[in-house]
Amino acid sequence: QVQLVESGGGLVQAGGSLTLSCVVSWGSFSINAMGWYRQAPGKQRDLVATITNYGSPNYVDSVKGRFTISRDNAKNTVYLQMNGLKPEDTAVYYCYATVGPISSWGQGTQVTVSS
Repeated sequence: QVQLVESGGGLVQAGGSLTLSCVVSWGSFSINAMGWYRQAPGKQRDLVATITNYGSPNYVDSVKGRFTISRDNAKNTVYLQMNGLKPEDTAVYYCYATVGPISSWGQGTQVTVSS
């Protein structure tokens, strides 16, 4: 059974920081890419950051220099350190993980940035 459990969301003032975590349970399979998407109210779900199983990160332009994605393969956990948060970062953040061609998603965690 595949399970992704996110934590770390919350309410923060503009300029503040939050760190999201996502623990992945996927049996004995090795997890390939991991990452984070976000979905603001009334908008589509958009990619925020990804990281390969070798630790190579990739970011959407709007978060470059502010967000840092990392992973701990021993713990099957992916993190998203978010600094310099802006009101436009407000969204539900979803982690994902892939094994081969199959991707699975977490339930989402709310991040709200007040101005």
